[in-house]
Amino acid sequence: DDLTGPNLHSQVRVGLLGSGVGLSLVLGFSAAYACYYWTSVAKKPQLIAGGKKFCEFLKDHCPVVSETYYPTFWCWEGRVQTLLRPFVTSKPCVCYRNELIKAPDGGQISLDWFDNDTSTSHPDPSARPTVLLLPGLTGTSRESYILHMVQQSRELGYRCVVFNNRGVSGEKLLTPRTYCAANTEDLETVIEHVHNTHPVAPIMAAGVSMGGMMLANYLGRKGYETCLKGVVVFSAGWDVFECTASLEKPLDRFLFNSYLTSCLQASVHRHRPVLEKNYDIDHVMKAKTIRQFDERFTSIMFGYPTNDDYYRDASPIHKLKSVQVPMLCLNAADDVFSPNHAIPVEAVKQNPNLALLITCHGGHIGFLEGVWPRQSTYMDRVFRQFARAVIEQGSRLTDLQ
Repeated sequence: DDLTGPNLHSQVRVGLLGSGVGLSLVLGFSAAYACYYWTSVAKKPQLIAGGKKFCEFLKDHCPVVSETYYPTFWCWEGRVQTLLRPFVTSKPCVCYRNELIKAPDGGQISLDWFDNDTSTSHPDPSARPTVLLLPGLTGTSRESYILHMVQQSRELGYRCVVFNNRGVSGEKLLTPRTYCAANTEDLETVIEHVHNTHPVAPIMAAGVSMGGMMLANYLGRKGYETCLKGVVVFSAGWDVFECTASLEKPLDRFLFNSYLTSCLQASVHRHRPVLEKNYDIDHVMKAKTIRQFDERFTSIMFGYPTNDDYYRDASPIHKLKSVQVPMLCLNAADDVFSPNHAIPVEAVKQNPNLALLITCHGGHIGFLEGVWPRQSTYMDRVFRQFARAVIEQGSRLTDLQ
């Protein structure tokens, strides 16, 4: 072959042409993607408040509610954010002090305290502000989103206590009873205990997913009769019928429903010796969806005539009108666990103690932002600013009517 003849010249010409076309395609695609991201993905959240006073308070003390949310450009879609968050976000090192407290029925509840004894802004432990944290459905104090909130609280000088639902964090189940979103008896026991332990310290609470549903149900039942100064709720499911229907769509059933059902079943299996005297555990272990699990286990455990009765009672949307404590709720419009059409916009507008922040993207407890979203999420920033506002500027929230 003649390596210096016309063959080589034509190869070079074609190579240059090919690389030029490839580069043009890459640049064109990148420009189109960037244009789409800036016009359709990166948007300011929608802030809905039941009263002008709460709305102005949030805009003054929580600037994050008015800022554009820039989801991580390579994973902004809701399902992707939901799936990736546990793997890409860091797990800050937190040393807890565990406390087991007795429940009125003879059961025990595991609390994980972060005392923050090195706090310089609140050196007096008796007056140090306390943040009560409630994890999601099968979550514990070791979830990355809980650890991030503890870290934010540590920087603010606050104490944290994590309420682990019965039987999920390694402690023995002493009675044949676990937990559900509708029953707030254990939460009431915990809040009373925390308040009695530090009666002078202001207390606020943050709940994630089912933890947020439990908090909202608690506030709806208690009205004014609570010591909580404020509450923030992340990715709560407001209407359980709509949440379960959404999670039963083929893709979401495959990605999320089956996995969560298996996590619930693993917890039941772990405590089988205590539970099998009262429930048909073999039947429970054959459940394929969360709905089937609730029909065979949860609704029966808490004495509901039907699963629909349980789902109705577990849905916070019906109790929002009775909430008398400032409550900020963050939801993403693309959260398959809490579909956009079931977010309680109208109910929030009717109560001056409520505010709702809706981002276009963020998924379920995702809210990833930045090029590599390891350290902090949009949810973390909402938590930090609202917690600080409630603790430091709480006097402005005393009468939101």
